[in-house]
Amino acid sequence: MPLLTADDSSRSRSDTALQAVFWDMDGTIVDTEPYWIAAEKELTSAYGVEWTDAQAEAMVGQALETSAGMLQQAGVPLATREIIDRLIGQVAAQVRREVPWRPGARELLTELQAAGIPCALVTMSEPVLAREIIQALPAGTFGVVVTGDMVSQGKPDPEPYQLAFDTLAKSVPDLDKTRVVAIEDSLPGATSAQAAGLVTLTVPNFVPLPPGAFEHQWESLAGRGTDQLRRLLPGSVLESAR
Repeated sequence: MPLLTADDSSRSRSDTALQAVFWDMDGTIVDTEPYWIAAEKELTSAYGVEWTDAQAEAMVGQALETSAGMLQQAGVPLATREIIDRLIGQVAAQVRREVPWRPGARELLTELQAAGIPCALVTMSEPVLAREIIQALPAGTFGVVVTGDMVSQGKPDPEPYQLAFDTLAKSVPDLDKTRVVAIEDSLPGATSAQAAGLVTLTVPNFVPLPPGAFEHQWESLAGRGTDQLRRLLPGSVLESAR
């Protein structure tokens, strides 16, 4: 077995380094799905439209334009922009009263920041809601923020995660998609991250994911740290030692 030189050893560590973590927001960092569903039910009730739990679950993780279209199909007689504004306004108001943090999310964000590993927020929510969450976290938690109004195609399309990657790549030399972990709770979100070529970690919350749909899945972020994230990277020493 050939011996590694100092340069080879350094390069090996570099090749398996965790370069960045991309985060979904709703359902991953904060448990806002109950807020969204309450807003949907209030909106549909105002127009006498039936809105079932199954319909609400189908909205989880979707782009807001897609969600508005589903509400219109159900019978809500409002324009897309009106629906989005109504939903976001109510959810943001709820968040201002209480931020429903997901277990382990803030702790992992803090650890990543302390380790100097950049994080990006990739959410289909718009700035009015994203700002509420960002302001509730330490300054500098996210180096890049992508919101739903910044892309032409939302999740499950890869565009949101590709935009986050391209933006971060301007400040992180040699950024490699196989060294970036995306954390998602929903099928549309995880599909978007995986299609963008990122290492995709699913942490299901409100809606279960299809068995075997994604390689990496945790029940919770509680008690997890950067070492566990590194184990997800292809070819890492930690991965081969599992």
